[in-house]
Amino acid sequence: MVHGDDSGLVLPPRIAPTQVVIIPIQQKKEGVLEKAAEVCGRLGKVARTKLDDSDKSPGWKFSEAEMRGIPVRVELGPKDIEAGKCVLVRRDTREKIECSLDEVETKVAELLETIQKDMFERAKAHRDSHIWDAHNYAEFTEIANNKPGFIRAMWCGDVACENKIKEDLAVTSRCMPFNDQEHISDVCACCGKPAKKLVYWGKAY
Repeated sequence: MVHGDDSGLVLPPRIAPTQVVIIPIQQKKEGVLEKAAEVCGRLGKVARTKLDDSDKSPGWKFSEAEMRGIPVRVELGPKDIEAGKCVLVRRDTREKIECSLDEVETKVAELLETIQKDMFERAKAHRDSHIWDAHNYAEFTEIANNKPGFIRAMWCGDVACENKIKEDLAVTSRCMPFNDQEHISDVCACCGKPAKKLVYWGKAY
């Protein structure tokens, strides 16, 4: 859900059921499907790979691969085979990369690691840029009403405060860190009483 876009899912490689899909171009031409199957066998040793040899058009197959969030698409047609290369397409950025067929296993394995790392860093940066600190109820209310994301605020531990926040602002407690308990204030953001627990709060959408 975090990584999806208007075209469908965008799956991190490590959890994607299919990490690589091979889409033959002009597959009815002699030798294309055979070469695609050979490349599929080779890539199957380094990634979870599927060959789409259905009768659908390449454009339809591209759209389906995007909708399913498959991290890497390999396009392979007669001209590519003649030139000893293929085209790798990243699902996360849609970047197209020419790749020698001799190096395809190495390049795809490297690309999957790069995509995994890039997606994690982008998601982390997005999350971190949508966390706001509230030191009192006025700040808490302003953030809840105007800024999407999470609110970090101290809590006294009283369920009455938790219920008030939920009733007033439709915000609930999401997470209470165990290890990195920062102390951003000495008092509860709701009632102003002494507080030692830092809580992440957020709305359910």
